[in-house]
Amino acid sequence: MYERKMPLKKRNGIDITFYVIGGKWKRDIISCLHKGIKRPSELQKHLAEASASARVLRQQLKELERFGVIYKKVYPVVPLKVEYFLTDIGIELIPLFKDLDEWGSRYESINKQVLGEEKVTVLA
Repeated sequence: MYERKMPLKKRNGIDITFYVIGGKWKRDIISCLHKGIKRPSELQKHLAEASASARVLRQQLKELERFGVIYKKVYPVVPLKVEYFLTDIGIELIPLFKDLDEWGSRYESINKQVLGEEKVTVLA
């Protein structure tokens, strides 16, 4: 089973938020589910365009479900039918993503030179 390499040390709101939504594909999963209920194959198809592996998708779906951001509904039929959708907590993240997107766009337009550099030296 996957274990985070860096444990959550701080306990403020920003750290907890990034702990919950941190992950290469979580934003894409949440954004996709915001458009409606999806089956795993639909999510995989959506994220395959961005090169997300099925294993990583399953792992991040489990994390989002454990955090209460998404809900997994399993239908007792053969073959098994599974659907994912956003919970109320997950829906609350959508305005946050929009704000972060706007901030990033503003930052990019102001700092194109810094973002375009291949090597950026950070002084501690």
